[in-house]
Amino acid sequence: MAPGNLEIVRRTTDAYNRRDLDGIAEHWAPDAVLDWSNSRGPDAGIYRGREEIRAFTQRFLAAWDDVRLELDDPIEIEDDLLVVKNVTYLRGRDGIKTQARSAWLLTFRDGWQTSLTLYQTMQEALEAAGLRE
Repeated sequence: MAPGNLEIVRRTTDAYNRRDLDGIAEHWAPDAVLDWSNSRGPDAGIYRGREEIRAFTQRFLAAWDDVRLELDDPIEIEDDLLVVKNVTYLRGRDGIKTQARSAWLLTFRDGWQTSLTLYQTMQEALEAAGLRE
């Protein structure tokens, strides 16, 4: 894996946990794609380019009083391909807490994150990457 890819994911996650939209968008390629179509939430869809990704993230974060994302150990598939299992802890305005577990398939090019595809399970993400758990 290129030295910066995991660091990009960590920095973006830290920015997400701070609700720092500029920090979240900083490492996305201008033509990046966020594929959230496998989500079970109301914003399931595909978002293209930094501005759409930023707007989606802003709407998502605004819906919750508190959001905290934690990453499990990533799996290096190739130099530019990474699978990451994660859990998001959410607290609504009414104080109700919930959590969402998922796995991402991420791609990189020349130090930029070019895509993130959400999967409900690690198995689905690994299969999309051509592997099995």
